[in-house]
Amino acid sequence: MAEIATIARPYAEALFKSAASDPAATASWLDMLAAIAADKQLLQFADNPKVNNEEVFDVFSAVATSPLPGNGKNFLRMVIENGRLAALPAIAEQFRALMNSRSGSSDAIVYSAFPIEPQALSQVSGALEKRFGRKLNLSVQQEPELIGGIRVVVGDEVLDTSVKARLEQMKVALSAA
Repeated sequence: MAEIATIARPYAEALFKSAASDPAATASWLDMLAAIAADKQLLQFADNPKVNNEEVFDVFSAVATSPLPGNGKNFLRMVIENGRLAALPAIAEQFRALMNSRSGSSDAIVYSAFPIEPQALSQVSGALEKRFGRKLNLSVQQEPELIGGIRVVVGDEVLDTSVKARLEQMKVALSAA
């Protein structure tokens, strides 16, 4: 994986510099391209020697959920020509990290057993921002196997207050006794 990260870094940095005026818009279409590039069948199609770069570009454009702006089209063409489609998810990840470092925030994923209402999410957000000491960009994913509570992942930090985690802690404590 280090090789992909090494390949992705200069692309992410160059794109970040060129998107200085509106990095959020760039992140939007870059995330879309990264999601498309994560599809293994599409990567196999792109790696087929019988398929030319324009055909790969056309497929990406057709699959995209919204039209790409001019700089997005140019970026996609360059990535395709350089054979770096597989690095697109890592490019998007590093681009997001650059955006976060500029704004002093971090991406956080909140895993919950049940849907979280917007009012409750704003309260959770405030508490988590105090706990982690920085602004958080929250995204919520439902994970029924947690039974209840939440698990929060911010970078390499994890805060797990789920019922599942508490049951595991009790199991370990009881088996150690």
